[in-house]
Amino acid sequence: MLDSTLSQISAISVDPNRALIISDADEVLLTFMSQFENFLTSKGYYFDWSSFRLTGNVHRTDDDYTLSQDEVFNLLKSFFDQETRNLNEVPGASAALERLSLRAQIVILSNVGEEYYEARKQCLEGHGMHYPLVANRGEKGPAVQKLAKEVKAPVFFLDDSPSNIQSVFEHADFVRCIHFVHDPRLSKLVEKAPNSCYRLDDWKTAEITIGTELAELGY
Repeated sequence: MLDSTLSQISAISVDPNRALIISDADEVLLTFMSQFENFLTSKGYYFDWSSFRLTGNVHRTDDDYTLSQDEVFNLLKSFFDQETRNLNEVPGASAALERLSLRAQIVILSNVGEEYYEARKQCLEGHGMHYPLVANRGEKGPAVQKLAKEVKAPVFFLDDSPSNIQSVFEHADFVRCIHFVHDPRLSKLVEKAPNSCYRLDDWKTAEITIGTELAELGY
């Protein structure tokens, strides 16, 4: 875990006696893929939806040239430079979190560079999601373990990435992991992550699922 991530987490006051929901942003709270696809189209590229990854799926429209990993990363940087503040809310996310926040504390853990922290926070708050944000790099298990280690109440983690789900399982196996992928085109490309408790794609179901578990455990 980077020092910058640790510093952000240390600044968050976590109540050990309240349930905790830790949520990813892209494809869980914000509609990353559909807007990235629109961005690619505007630049003369397309995404072919053949697998659950970016590298290898981005092609130049004129000649079907497949972009390298470095070229995809450069496009991603341009996209985040231009659009981080402008991503749309995943339907129902803000309202569901607002209701769940009456029963649990909420932290957003997003793999974006520190340079995008303010833009991401402004985007989330513009959709009514006024919760602590942690800008992370790499695996999320250590960050989740740090956030949740003193919590005696239930802890939930939502993310679209199977590797992040696995990382959390390895570092904090007491956390209830929810594999959440909003975009249906992306969702069909990946199976339920091993060691996840649920595979969900919409906030109506996610709210019911989390709420039911909280009620069963007395929270």
